[in-house]
Amino acid sequence: MMEKPKVALIAHDKKKIDLIMFVKENLETFKACELYATGTTGKFLSEKLKLIVNTVHSGPLGGDIQIGSMLVEGRMDFVIFLRDPLTAQPHEPDISALMRVCDVLNIPLATNLATAEALVVELKSILKNSKT
Repeated sequence: MMEKPKVALIAHDKKKIDLIMFVKENLETFKACELYATGTTGKFLSEKLKLIVNTVHSGPLGGDIQIGSMLVEGRMDFVIFLRDPLTAQPHEPDISALMRVCDVLNIPLATNLATAEALVVELKSILKNSKT
């Protein structure tokens, strides 16, 4: 059996509720994964959904860069980053760097709920195949 897929979960403030609801709708899939999240997002996921989440710093304090480092080291398989495209972020260069690393390393990255749903379909397939 292969090791659990490693998934980073990140959400800007105005998208945190969307992410929590999305994860809740797909709870069994996410329970079967090794989860990582930036600070506040991880705290909410742990408290609201009782998930085990490995947390790094919050995004503005370097969490996006920490996730990017994990990507570069081959320690992350998927990233779901629900971004708020209508609000300026003070750490926009860090966000851009994280997305660039995903592109360079060909790591699946979902930045909205539609692509997050597609990633969950892939995760379910991986988890199903790992049981056989």
